[in-house]
Formats: sequence, C-alpha cells, structure tokens
Amino acid sequence: MCGILAVLGCSDDSRAKRVRVLELSRRLKHRGPDWSGLHQHGDCFLAHQRLAIVDPASGDQPLFNEDKSVIVTVNGEIYNHEELRKQLPNHKFRTGCDCDVIAHLYEEHGEDFVDMLDGIFSFVLLDTRDNSFIVARDAIGVTSLYIGWGLDGSVWISSEMKGLNDDCEHFECFPPGHLYSSKERGFRRWYNPPWFSEATPSTPYDPLVLRHTFEQAVIKRLMTDVPFGVLLSGGLDSSLVASVTSRYLANTKAAEQWGSKLHSFCVGLEGSPDLKAAKEVADYLGTVHHEFTFTVQDGIDAIEDVIYHVETYDVTTIRASTPMFLMSRKIKSLGVKWVISGEGSDEIFGGYLYFHKAPNKEEFHRETCRKIKALHQYDCLRANKSTFAWGLEARVPFLDKAFINTAMSIDPESKMIKRDEGRIEKWILRRAFDDEEHPYLPKHILYRQKEQFSDGVGYSWIDGLKAHAAKHVTDKMMLNAGNIYPHNTPTTKEAYYYRMIFERFFPQAKLS
Repeated sequence: MCGILAVLGCSDDSRAKRVRVLELSRRLKHRGPDWSGLHQHGDCFLAHQRLAIVDPASGDQPLFNEDKSVIVTVNGEIYNHEELRKQLPNHKFRTGCDCDVIAHLYEEHGEDFVDMLDGIFSFVLLDTRDNSFIVARDAIGVTSLYIGWGLDGSVWISSEMKGLNDDCEHFECFPPGHLYSSKERGFRRWYNPPWFSEATPSTPYDPLVLRHTFEQAVIKRLMTDVPFGVLLSGGLDSSLVASVTSRYLANTKAAEQWGSKLHSFCVGLEGSPDLKAAKEVADYLGTVHHEFTFTVQDGIDAIEDVIYHVETYDVTTIRASTPMFLMSRKIKSLGVKWVISGEGSDEIFGGYLYFHKAPNKEEFHRETCRKIKALHQYDCLRANKSTFAWGLEARVPFLDKAFINTAMSIDPESKMIKRDEGRIEKWILRRAFDDEEHPYLPKHILYRQKEQFSDGVGYSWIDGLKAHAAKHVTDKMMLNAGNIYPHNTPTTKEAYYYRMIFERFFPQAKLS
C-alpha cells in the first residue's frame, strides 16, 4: 500500500514542475513512510510514498513490464496475484510485489483486465508507446482516490485531496468501481455485479455458504511479510473477524513468519462498553490484547488533525474517526503495519437499527444497495484515512467482492428484522456462525446488539464534542450558516465547527 500522486499531460515538463510534484507528494508521506519515488516520462509524472507490506525488500515503485514501456504506480493489495502470475507464463516479473501483475495484465488484455483483480487498489498506468493512460479504483472504494483537472489540460490523480487541491481548477472524488481512460477522456464502470441494479434477489439463505465465503475473505487477507493485528471492539463484526482470523492463522505463511498468536487492539474512554466487551472476546479467543484509553480532551485536541487527514466535515465520520486515529498511532508504535477490521457488515446485512422500519424486502434490499454504494464516503473513508495517517493499513474482509456477491444474492426476506420471531438485526450473519460443536464466539457476544462505534468507545464522547463546539459557534453564527455555507449547509453547531476547520484546510472543496 502507499500514497500515489500523478500529473499526466501537463504543459510544463521543466525542473520546476518536477519540484512541485515532489513537494505535493510529500503531503502524502504519512501514507508510505518506507520509501518514496518519482518517475518522469515526458510531460507525465508518477510519484508514490510506499508502505511496504508484501515483498518489502524489492517491491519499490513505479512498477514496469519487461521493456519498461508500461509504467504503474499503485496503492493496493492484490490478493490473487499468485494465481494471476500463473496465467502469465510468458512474462518475467521484476519483483515479488503483489501489484507487479498489473502492467503484465494490461499487456495481455488491454484496458479490460481490471475485473480480474481480487483486492483493493487505486492505480495509474502509463503506456509510453502512445502516451495514453488509465486510472482505476477498487470496487467499493476501500482505497481513497481523487481526480482533478488543470487549466493547462493536465489530469491529476492523488490518494488524498491534499495532493491536488491547490493546483487543480476542478477536482472530485474518483468514483469506486470505475476506470478513467485518456483515450476516451472519461469514466466507465468496470464493476458490474448483479446487485448493482438493485433488483430483488431470490437465492435461498444457506448459512454454511455465507460462513465459508466470509472465512475465505478473511484468509486471503492474511497475505503479509510484516507484523499485523486485528481491531476488536467486542461487537459482532469485529469479533467475527477476530475469531475467523484466530481460527485459521496457524496454517498460513503469516504464522510461519510472525507466529500464530494473534494481536488484538481496542480503544475507548475509561470504562466504555467496547473495552469491556473486547476484553471478554480477546480472553475467549486467546489473543494478545492491547487496550488503549483516551480522554474526551485527548479527542478534542486531535479534531483538527483528524479533519486534515480524513478530509471530510461529515459529523458521524469525524466522531468515529477520532478514536480510530488515536488508536492507530499507538498500534503503529508497536511495530504493526496493518490491521484487519470489520467495516461493511452493517451496510450489507441491514445492521443499522432503522432497518427494522423497512416495509418490505424490496425496500430493505434497495437500502442496503444504496448504503454499500455510499461506503466510500463514510466508513471506508474513515477506515482508510484515520489509519493511514500513521502509516497503518486497514483490510476489510466484509467488503470482499466474492463475499458481497454471495451476501447480496440472498433473498432479503431472510435479512429482515422480525423481533417476534427472534430475528434481530444481522440475524443471518449471526446464525451462520452459531456453531454448537465448534463455537466461534460466546452466544451473548454473537447476539450482542449493535453499538455505534462512537457510542461504544464511551457515551460521554459525543456529549463532549457537542459542548466543545458550542463554545466556538454562536447562535448568531448559525443564523448565517446558509449564507456562509450554501452547499451542504451545517444544521448544528457541531457540524458548523467541523466545517470551519475543513474549509480552512480545503477552501476549494465541494463534497457531495
């Protein structure tokens, strides 16, 4: 994984432009503290900041094909790279890096290879033979990516907004599951799963199929040459991730290198629900558990840094990102480079409490589709940027392509919340891992009701944020909110406070 920055087709290929690209690339240095580089081909610049996880010794970027006519800079993990290499017997690979397959797949298949990649990724590929390029982002938008356009006709690509906002006339979020082609000068969607149409599926629920698909999603993410751990809040999703990881770790290459004892991490205010529940799950699974506490003031002091790194003014995202941001710093200090996390389950299975209001299965399914399509703006943004602020990567097995396809093909009647029948939210996921002979989790954890992440870390956290914002935003300021911020006008003092900070860092941005 890394931070990438590319400037393509600029009018100036001078030394000054190279210096400027290097300067902007350094704004992404937190994402990749292990190595940095810049490659120039004519009027195109490809820069990266690398966090080395697979083949740390030789996987530095950019990556090339055999004759170096195809150049790639990429932020990602390609979990099926070994299988893809076998499909390319006539190609010679320069590194053992999982992303090395991208240039060679392009040689074989042109622009139509992206759907062959199983993983998370954002990449820029430059074909020097005709000076064309393509840019692509993973299916759900687990990796962050932005695109901008300069007045000189240049196209800018960056893992974070701060890499291009000062130099582009217009910039926007690069849409997940899409490819941008310089030949077509536009986007096209490469990710076209059956559920995307939002038509109601009809596959009967099979708990063993769902369980097996999720286990495979976790196992494939244990690809690593560096130490890792699991984020454990004690809720259903993170507990299942930790349980499956713990169960299958011993038979992986990761265990051969780093041992079969799984490390788990939790954050919260002193005495918070998450700390208590996570400790119970950790004891049950036998993980090496690390518990981090913070105070409300610690969180408030970090708010400006959080908004700078996460690049949003969304209230819920900032509330949840702050504890994760603080925890990530502690985790990185222990020498851990990546963690496995539980984002995405609530969107896929209708885990939010308001889903009990769904009038029928059709509406339930449409809402889950809508939530998944928006993940890149919220939970994926939080999980990616609050960890990468400290050079820590988060992997999310619930957002595995195969798992999403399996879960979203199930008749949504099985997902609906029916308390009179004993079916609480995410019942089908709980039932899939309710194994009497070889339990994954204790029953009361498996059927624990959901806590919002920012509630679970401690209920006084939200109250503290609201009180702090009220000291900085007056009633008179709120009366003029619509004039000051006509786009996405803040409606609370907390939202206004975050917006003021965001606009100071990114005055040109207009987030949807």
